[in-house]
Amino acid sequence: MSEGPIVLLAQDGDSTTIVFNALRESFDIAAVIMEEDVPRRQLLSRRVKKLGVRTVLGQVAFRSLIVPPLARAAHARIEEICIEHGLERTPIPARLVRRVASVNSEEARSLLAALAPKLVVVNGTRIVSKETLTCIQARFINTHAGITPLYRGVHGGYWALAENDRAHCGVTVHLVDTGIDTGGILGQGNITPTPADNFVTYPYLQYAAAIPLLRTAIRELLSGVATTRPAPDGVSRLWSHPTLGQYLKNRFVAGVR
Repeated sequence: MSEGPIVLLAQDGDSTTIVFNALRESFDIAAVIMEEDVPRRQLLSRRVKKLGVRTVLGQVAFRSLIVPPLARAAHARIEEICIEHGLERTPIPARLVRRVASVNSEEARSLLAALAPKLVVVNGTRIVSKETLTCIQARFINTHAGITPLYRGVHGGYWALAENDRAHCGVTVHLVDTGIDTGGILGQGNITPTPADNFVTYPYLQYAAAIPLLRTAIRELLSGVATTRPAPDGVSRLWSHPTLGQYLKNRFVAGVR
């Protein structure tokens, strides 16, 4: 195994399981600090303040009416992607999991201090606070499902397709700072969705592209030779969840599923 240890700072989900299994053979993973989901009421309240009631209602309608049938239709395609790219979803051993309310809690920071990792791999969490980022002498890195800084926020691959910007439909491995997907870029890769793919399968393609980048970035950071790369040309933009109206327009006008 490579010099370590490293810690995963994550939320439950397929992407975290995929990342853990992709790294466990090559790196010493001391623990997976797993945070709880943000309470739904709190999450919606924040979105309303930022985006307005109408937009949030549209997002809820999309999640309720569109995502479930897309997920059912995508089941076989997800299995195909996982087999083709060796994405393993074996459950993370319970002995390695440490559960906390938030990555920004005192409990999480105490665990990080006690584990003293050389590197922290972030996956799927809320924005990591400055207090957490500075509680130990270690770098934090993240896999972002989009090409930064053009597609910061969420669903970067989907939005690139919706914008007819296939050249920037991809994934980024980057250092974590206090901004939203604004840290130094360690690696980027593109994906090419097929007609069988949809909103639900894009992230699996993105993680398939990200795993080699993530392994390389970890090795370089642990060896002290990592360098950041220039950002692609374009306007930095923060993207949110699609509304029902946006999805229907993108599907029937642009053909983006």
